[in-house]
Amino acid sequence: MAASLYDPRYDALRQALVQARRARGVTQGFVASRLGVGQPFVSKMERGEAFIDVLVFVDWCHCLAIDPAAVLRSVPLPNEPGPG
Repeated sequence: MAASLYDPRYDALRQALVQARRARGVTQGFVASRLGVGQPFVSKMERGEAFIDVLVFVDWCHCLAIDPAAVLRSVPLPNEPGPG
């Protein structure tokens, strides 16, 4: 199954990152500076307009002092394929 920007699991991942950022009281600009990118890049990722590369995801988690594995555990598993 190919992932889509509109996959609910991808939305859950983005929302976890947004919630973690807000809970720590940091701005998109802070995250951007830690990642070495511009603030519009962070905004696009958070709004679901672009995919988050796995290494960017790990760096994003580290700049927020959260465990990437814990974030991934919050993402629901895909639905099991039906019979037939």
